[in-house]
Amino acid sequence: MATAACRADLAGGTMDMWPLYLFHQSPVVVNLALQIWTRCRITPLATKRIELISLDTGLADRFANIEALREAKTFRHALAVRLLRFFYPEGEPPTGFRLETHSESPAGAGISGSSALMISTTAALARFTGRRLSREAIREIAQNVEAQLIKVPTGCQDYYPALYGGASAIHLDVDGIHREAIACDLDEVDQRFLLAYTGAPRQSGINNWEVFQRHINGDRQIHRNFERIAQIANAMRAALAASDWAETGRLLREEWKLRRTNAPAIATPLIDLLIKTARENGAAAGKVCGAGGGGCVLFMVPPERRERVRLALVANGAQMLPFAVARSGVRVEAGI
Repeated sequence: MATAACRADLAGGTMDMWPLYLFHQSPVVVNLALQIWTRCRITPLATKRIELISLDTGLADRFANIEALREAKTFRHALAVRLLRFFYPEGEPPTGFRLETHSESPAGAGISGSSALMISTTAALARFTGRRLSREAIREIAQNVEAQLIKVPTGCQDYYPALYGGASAIHLDVDGIHREAIACDLDEVDQRFLLAYTGAPRQSGINNWEVFQRHINGDRQIHRNFERIAQIANAMRAALAASDWAETGRLLREEWKLRRTNAPAIATPLIDLLIKTARENGAAAGKVCGAGGGGCVLFMVPPERRERVRLALVANGAQMLPFAVARSGVRVEAGI
């Protein structure tokens, strides 16, 4: 079985969509891996039958063999089908198999559940097919196949928490993408954040695609906002490394204001209510995870106010998810 973590983004998101980051100085994305897991298990079968099952969504497909999978016009577990078509463009496996996936993330939560599942499933299939892939190769395959699924450009940042765990600065450079581990006290980070699900899934590709188009079309306001977001993300990297929590909270607030300007649909009445409620009860900051429009909201909270803020959020309709930083990246057991 392969296991990979979801993520919460702190600063710099959306800029990780190529080629947006090429138009800005020192672009970086800062994020945290979460102990909210995705898993993929592959079990050989005695026949050539291919079974694909999503345990959390109930989606399933069954094919007589790999050729039937390659030729299928309709299917339900699209993530698994697309990846299998990449790993088996021709030929067939020595046996059939059952591929089961599971994500602990609610659907459309904005914490990169689909991207993390792409990583765990890609890693599992690489082991099953005997391919020795680097982490960067796994990332590239996962990102490209996910773009095929959602049919709009995808960013790169979501895959690195799943690959490496911990706190990351994803540097978006002309010569490529470079992940830097941020050395910070993860035990303290665990005590300073809360994660709430609004109960409303969102389509990450929609808000990001609208902002992407406006940027490419020369929207000066979008460009200026991203210039400032890049500065905030670099400052966030430094603040997190220095355990400067006051500055971290200030930067979260500032980035959230800019994101609302870029894409007003990123917020909903419930999101606004939850952030307002959290601030009134002592939270330092709140921001939507991912592209917003629903999904999850991340709150930075002084440890002594954590329980008070949590209770206030629940009273106003939030579903609390566990917040803890995942210390490790994708893991593949000896047996798939």
